[in-house]
Amino acid sequence: MKLAKRMDIIPFQRIRIIVEEVTRRERLGEKIIHLEIGRPDFDTPSHIKEAAIEAISKGKVHYTSNYGIIELRNEIAAKFKQDNGLTYDPLDEIIVTVGATEGIFLSMMALLDPGDEVLIFSPSFPAYAQCANMIEAIPVFVPLKQDNDFEPIIEDLKSKITSKTKMIVINTPHNPTGAVYSEKTLTALAQIALENDLLVLSDEIYEKNIYDGYEHFSIASLPGMQERTITLNGFSKSHCMTGWRLGYLASSKEIIGGLIRIHQYATVCATSFAQHGAVAALKGPQDDVELMGKEFSRRRVMMVERLQKMPGLSVFKPKGAFYIFINVEKLGMTSQKLATYLLDEATMAVVPWGDKNIRISYANSYENLEKAMDNMEAALKKLKINYQK
Repeated sequence: MKLAKRMDIIPFQRIRIIVEEVTRRERLGEKIIHLEIGRPDFDTPSHIKEAAIEAISKGKVHYTSNYGIIELRNEIAAKFKQDNGLTYDPLDEIIVTVGATEGIFLSMMALLDPGDEVLIFSPSFPAYAQCANMIEAIPVFVPLKQDNDFEPIIEDLKSKITSKTKMIVINTPHNPTGAVYSEKTLTALAQIALENDLLVLSDEIYEKNIYDGYEHFSIASLPGMQERTITLNGFSKSHCMTGWRLGYLASSKEIIGGLIRIHQYATVCATSFAQHGAVAALKGPQDDVELMGKEFSRRRVMMVERLQKMPGLSVFKPKGAFYIFINVEKLGMTSQKLATYLLDEATMAVVPWGDKNIRISYANSYENLEKAMDNMEAALKKLKINYQK
């Protein structure tokens, strides 16, 4: 039996390849320091877990509205109003999704036709391009450059627009680089979208992970943008709920009317009792979110200082998210070879990103991160490479 032809261009995600290899090694007794996966290492706050447990105890275990429970949509609407200056009708302009990744797929499936082009800033979260590929749309990559703090260069974006361009994907704070797009950059991107009648998918999942006084801006809050923007967010990164698989998106009634039809056939609804936990996440105390942010910032400072002292690495200091993006081409080896070498010699898992970069997550304990840096420094010294200048 043969797979569908579309599967010829859908690869297994590199991050997941690393995770599966690490899992195999751990089953054999190896101890690996996890720096590969974008998963906060903290537990879900107790009041959120208690709300979900209470929902199960009270029998709230059945299908919900395709849109999600109204209590959660009301809280999401209030969150958008308070944090982002956006007003959405919780009845028909918000969908609770099975993770934010489902929101990416829904947006592209409902809004792009085969042959439509979607502009994606690169490097990028792999799901953007692969969701486009699945529906036979065409991902068009616009390079981000470290000397511009990995913010989009507007002229580079303009050069990629054609008569087939229909959507721009924006991700800020950014995975994998940790860049945070300024209001000036987002205003320029909004102007391009308006001038060329383009849709915008704005992935803001790392909104709460931001440092050094930088601010997050939602592009949908700019004039003329709310009706053409799908704003995507979730609970995985902000409230340590990766396994709960809860995201949400908001847009105009017309756009949501298309997305909900895909959602109802793909997943029906997000898990009922998990949604009740998410209500508590938004309504309840945010102390844990703030403490987690402070700890991420502390880890980030230490990691960047250690990495910048290691020869052969070009390290970008992240402004948001919880990743460090490192150019390794001066080491004279590909990122894949380096990732394998670090797994073997430093017992640490990192993600190769393209041929010249690796991504390191600092979503692990401070002590484990210090050990990883010690191991990495020792492993790089063993290479005895004549570092390229």
